[in-house]
Amino acid sequence: MAPIKTTKGGKKKEKVTHKFVIDASQPVSDMILDVAELEKFLHDKIKVEGRIGNLGDVVKISQEGESKIVIVAHIQFSSRYLKWLTKKFLKKHRLRDWLRVVSSKRVLQITFYNVEEDDFTGFYDDDGEDEEE
Repeated sequence: MAPIKTTKGGKKKEKVTHKFVIDASQPVSDMILDVAELEKFLHDKIKVEGRIGNLGDVVKISQEGESKIVIVAHIQFSSRYLKWLTKKFLKKHRLRDWLRVVSSKRVLQITFYNVEEDDFTGFYDDDGEDEEE
């Protein structure tokens, strides 16, 4: 039987549980992103103990509704790693130019870039023709 790992104080290590949510409600409502594809991508690419596809019972990925993915990890797991994988998925599907990933403590939200219409009157004269030098 394997010995139980303990910390310096002689106490048992506590079981760590992290829950992350990827919210893609904006792109899904505009039919730009398929959450099932993102779920499959994460399932295929997440590394556990240095190996891809080694999720087991330690990491669970599930789809919640039409626009959310929930990841529950019973090991040390980084929100930054999930953000990197999500950005990699967007780049692979050529959506990175229009979508961005905003992260808070345990929620990653995929949103559109805010593009404001700028007034380009500085490039034209009052009559709308190009300026000549």
